[in-house]
Amino acid sequence: MSQLINENQRRHVAYVFVPLVAIASLWPGVSSATALISGVIIAALLGNPHQTITKKVVSPLLQWSIIGLGAGMNLNVIGKVGANGVIYTIVGIVSTILVGFALAKWLGVSPKLATLISIGTAICGGSAIAAVAPVIEADERDVTVSLGTVFVLNAAALVIFPYIGHALDLSQFAFGTWSALAIHDTSSVVGASMQFGPEALEVGTTTKLVRALWIAPVALTIGAIYSKIQSKDKSTAKPKVPLFIVGFILAATVRTFMPAFAGAADMLSLVARRSLVMTLFLIGVNLSPKTLKSVGLRPLIHGVLLWFIVGTATLTAILKGLISN
Repeated sequence: MSQLINENQRRHVAYVFVPLVAIASLWPGVSSATALISGVIIAALLGNPHQTITKKVVSPLLQWSIIGLGAGMNLNVIGKVGANGVIYTIVGIVSTILVGFALAKWLGVSPKLATLISIGTAICGGSAIAAVAPVIEADERDVTVSLGTVFVLNAAALVIFPYIGHALDLSQFAFGTWSALAIHDTSSVVGASMQFGPEALEVGTTTKLVRALWIAPVALTIGAIYSKIQSKDKSTAKPKVPLFIVGFILAATVRTFMPAFAGAADMLSLVARRSLVMTLFLIGVNLSPKTLKSVGLRPLIHGVLLWFIVGTATLTAILKGLISN
């Protein structure tokens, strides 16, 4: 009986506490890492009675935040990043997928789960996983485990990457590029680079969004391969190109070529940065102990090893000048 009462008390506290902390995360003094970690702690200690709602709002809130960030970007930088990044983007995606499958075979991780984790690491985390899952007919458990793995590593990246960047005295361009190539989700790339500086934020966001454009061709290619392996046309679901990327570029276009709107664009960008921090809190509070337990040891080891290899390789390439502006 006492256990039931305590459970009800925790639920009542969480019912009020979760929205209050979400609103508090909009305060400029709250960092991206603090917001995400706070969400994880609250989910572990109190639970999230609003999970049905918070899961629904995360995706649109993230997309609108990214569009708003475009209002603070210069389109010339976006074009430069996109042109310079084509080669190492292709090399990076292909290499990550190949290494991911090699690790999966060694660890005994199932092919579909390995595909989701590898694609998520290669392109843009949860968005890539969501696009590829229906194409390869992945079951709910594989999707949950791969998303759980990515969320755990995103949380770690928000704390670890800025620390490493400062320890190695990386330039803002170098850190933004490294974050975009080695951190899974766009939200965590923005959160980590935002802590490092404005140029890092600009470079990191644009590089990651350009990389996200590869979701559709990669997903279609993976679907064709699976369809051929199965010798029957089951993988007919077509992935969607994230429309928020178009919105981001349109907002950046207004900011670059319409100086009369510069004041409003800067204000929109500021609001977007704070809403992004709140989004990270909501992602954290959705990361329940149940989700963490569902990940399992082998997929987590697979995800961590692949992430470490990609992060180390890209950082080395940047330090050696193989990836530069």
